[in-house]
Amino acid sequence: MSHIVNTDQAAAWNGYEGAYWAEHQERWDAVNGGFNEPLLTAAAIGEGDRVLDVGCGTGQTTRLAAHRSRSGQVLGLDLSGPMLARARDTAEREGLGNVGFDKGDAQAHAFPPETFDVVISRFGVMFFADPVAAFANLGRAVRPGGRMAFICSADPGDNEWLQAIAALSDLLPVGDFGAPGGPGMFSLADPDRTREVLSAAGWQHVTAERVQAEGLWGRDADDAAAFLLDSGPGRHLTGQVSPEVRDRARQKLTDILRAHEANGAVRLRSGAWLVTATRP
Repeated sequence: MSHIVNTDQAAAWNGYEGAYWAEHQERWDAVNGGFNEPLLTAAAIGEGDRVLDVGCGTGQTTRLAAHRSRSGQVLGLDLSGPMLARARDTAEREGLGNVGFDKGDAQAHAFPPETFDVVISRFGVMFFADPVAAFANLGRAVRPGGRMAFICSADPGDNEWLQAIAALSDLLPVGDFGAPGGPGMFSLADPDRTREVLSAAGWQHVTAERVQAEGLWGRDADDAAAFLLDSGPGRHLTGQVSPEVRDRARQKLTDILRAHEANGAVRLRSGAWLVTATRP
């Protein structure tokens, strides 16, 4: 395991949040799975490619990359022990022999130089303490002419689940979700800044394309509201208020989500940036 510099993230993803994601692997994959095809198409993984999946979580994108690489090798890297344990179990059940998983911090991990042909990530590259250092470290791990493709969050207004949470501001200390460029989920929400970061890190031919997908958040509004408020951010917010206010917030969120019920499911739109770059 490499040196960890993003210590706050490591603590979160090895605590409640990581355990919650690992326990609800299928549900989170249903939320984010709509971005898989755009990501993998942009990555253009070919037969025999060596692929690095950054912030791989429970490994859905890692396993999908392995199917495309076939005779190549795919490494999933993440900070979360609970999520990696789930990723390894799932890959083993699927009989994938060309997949490996490491626990480490991509910003500081000691990758062998010029090891990979492709770097991918689905919502795993927005939390670096020093993004230029992190992407430079990833660049050193990629062969000359190699490429990178990742999905990162767009602005909060393009995400229906965040807007639903924001509507609870009269009951919960929602505050600001974070400005583009600042630390956290929206650190790469400004494509101009993302180009600057990647260029400073040594990448070239940087592109950013807006993409959208509908995520499946629950069977009905009650189920989706419980899932949202029991995840890390929701739990953090509800933990700061009384049980009575918490119940009122859950009921209000349920009422909001009823407008998104259709055909036995709650689906919410999310917007993201699909970013690509190449290694000189």
